[in-house]
Amino acid sequence: MTSEQTEIDGIAVHFSGNKTSEEGIRQSKSTLNLSDDVKALLKQYFLSPFKSKEYFHFFNEGDLTGNAVYKYVSALFDQPESLYEQSVNLVKHLYENSNHPKVKPGEFYVVYFKDADFNGEPCDAVGLFKSETKEPFLKVFPSGENYRIESEEGVNIHKLDKGCMIYNFEREQGYVVAVVDSAGKSVEAQLWIDQFLHVLQRSDEYSQTKNALSMCRNFVMEKLPEEFEVSKADQAELLTKSVQFFKDKERFNLEEFAQEVMQQPEVIEKFKAYKTDYEDSRDFEVTEDFSISDQAVKKQSKIFKSIIKLDKNFHIYVHGKAELITKGFDQQSGMHFYQLFFKEES
Repeated sequence: MTSEQTEIDGIAVHFSGNKTSEEGIRQSKSTLNLSDDVKALLKQYFLSPFKSKEYFHFFNEGDLTGNAVYKYVSALFDQPESLYEQSVNLVKHLYENSNHPKVKPGEFYVVYFKDADFNGEPCDAVGLFKSETKEPFLKVFPSGENYRIESEEGVNIHKLDKGCMIYNFEREQGYVVAVVDSAGKSVEAQLWIDQFLHVLQRSDEYSQTKNALSMCRNFVMEKLPEEFEVSKADQAELLTKSVQFFKDKERFNLEEFAQEVMQQPEVIEKFKAYKTDYEDSRDFEVTEDFSISDQAVKKQSKIFKSIIKLDKNFHIYVHGKAELITKGFDQQSGMHFYQLFFKEES
């Protein structure tokens, strides 16, 4: 997400260390004055990682103003000239939530964007970013009749460690928030998302599609074998049919999905009961009818691998028609076997 119209209107940078190690905070004295060339590089560094359509919103158990980031960012949207003041508040809040041994120190950037692009609509946005990783690079330059090479350490503008874009939409619901973290699902990532930002997944077509697909996969792989005698081939076929439903349809309808994919009345009954349990355990409602997000289907389908793994020797990829696979047991060898029926080999 790097819109040509998006402009960096102001930026403040501070250092936040690991609180457990008492590394402290180093505050800059003011916002930065940057050249257009540097702004262009920073815009690429900050915005390029935000490719996903998955969004969040700030939340708090009580009033939303109890969420520190929401409170300071709201004040910044109201008074953009308070960028430096709010950046100091934000870096202090970050440091207070950096109380785990695995938290890495680094530079913390608070950026005010004009004409940021959110799904084709321009708006003001606030970006919070943290660079934790330094990489060596070489400087090669002429020196008399020869060349000199020196090494330094710096930030790779193609590898943002942590980032958050807060779009000035849906203020009363906690804004629209996009998050990236190179740490994946590690402890550091959870501290950034859960403790510092304190966000929840936004209910939209992306999250609905993602959660519905996860629910279907969990039901087929975990719950179904508990309730019925089902083979790995049957599970693989159900996974394939589930993903294909989402690829073929523009909207998800629970009843239509149940009839086309689950088919058997007793399986449909267990699936609908599992939906309630799934929602309760994740505190997220999967609605019974919604528009399907193609991006979410593409991302989630990667974990819907319909594969039967046989020891360390063979993998069987199942794309449908489980009735063409039969499982047996060979008394002489004491081993299981599969028979595969097909018309052509390629």
